[in-house]
Amino acid sequence: MPSPTLAPPVPAAPAAPPASQLRGSDFAGLSRLITEAGLMRRRPGYYIARIALVVGFYLAGWTAFAAIGNSWYQLLLAPVLAIAFTQLALVAHDIAHRQVFRTRRASEIAGLVAGNLGIGMSYGWWMDKHTRHHANPNHEDHDPDVNPDLLVWSANQARNAKGIAKWIGRRQALLFFPLLTLEGLNLHVNSVRALFRPTLRNRRAEALLLALHLAAYLATVLLVLSPGKAAAFVAIHLALFGVYLGCTFAPNHKGMEMLNTDSQQLDFLRRQVVTSRNVRGGHLINVLLGGLNYQIEHHLFPSMPSVNLRRAKPIVRDFCAQIGVPYVETSLVHSYRLALRHLHEAGAPLRRKPTPNP
Repeated sequence: MPSPTLAPPVPAAPAAPPASQLRGSDFAGLSRLITEAGLMRRRPGYYIARIALVVGFYLAGWTAFAAIGNSWYQLLLAPVLAIAFTQLALVAHDIAHRQVFRTRRASEIAGLVAGNLGIGMSYGWWMDKHTRHHANPNHEDHDPDVNPDLLVWSANQARNAKGIAKWIGRRQALLFFPLLTLEGLNLHVNSVRALFRPTLRNRRAEALLLALHLAAYLATVLLVLSPGKAAAFVAIHLALFGVYLGCTFAPNHKGMEMLNTDSQQLDFLRRQVVTSRNVRGGHLINVLLGGLNYQIEHHLFPSMPSVNLRRAKPIVRDFCAQIGVPYVETSLVHSYRLALRHLHEAGAPLRRKPTPNP
């Protein structure tokens, strides 16, 4: 495997002029370059083709399910439908960022259909969570993706860990991928819990579409399969959906700079770049990760159509080199190694034996 192309290590306090001297100016310069290159323009043809392929793949999977009938061969189809669900989730991600539709209303309707009805995920819950992540990526206090619910992402979180998080934290690098098998179920549970929040937009529509998804999913599985085969199919499908979804997002930030209230205040460009990592690998990786392998460019320009991120990469990379901002890119496998190494190091305080009192 070729050695990863890594920028110099990201320091705890980047050696750059104070953010007050730079705020807005560097990003404005980069934004001009991106706009002049035409990379913020909509790509309706691309999204018509992509959505048609993903929806066709999704429907073909369920058609095959009905055709195969009450057979253990359905367990071979479960991974295929896990891929279809994840690809639909990646489309919903682009819709949420208004990469597909110009208006909020059209984006909400399409997001509700893809998220709630298609995969059983609350679009409003995910939007709130993901918006907070984009505003403060890898921030211990503000990024919901690094909340220490089960895993700890920094030594500071480890020192404050309690209960199950404390037990898991000691061995979290080993447990990370096994825990991803629960992520699909966790997504459904959090989506249902979100319906009880009065702040959730479109609660009635969300509840109706989630109920329709659950009813259609369970009815289809139970009408075609015997109870034992149905339980095995659902378990494999949800487990692999969670693993694929988790493996899509894990390479992007895990193991990159962690921020907290004591960190030096960073301007928008630096905050997004030093906490993000790109994954190289060509067209196959682009398809598997839905364009999220260009995570740096996506975080800087979240409404840029994902198909344009590849063309934005050399512009962003060269600009970062000019202003001295670390730009990290590596292979997919190495990105997982970095994420697991970070988890192991973050959990170190939990593995230390307490010093006995004299």
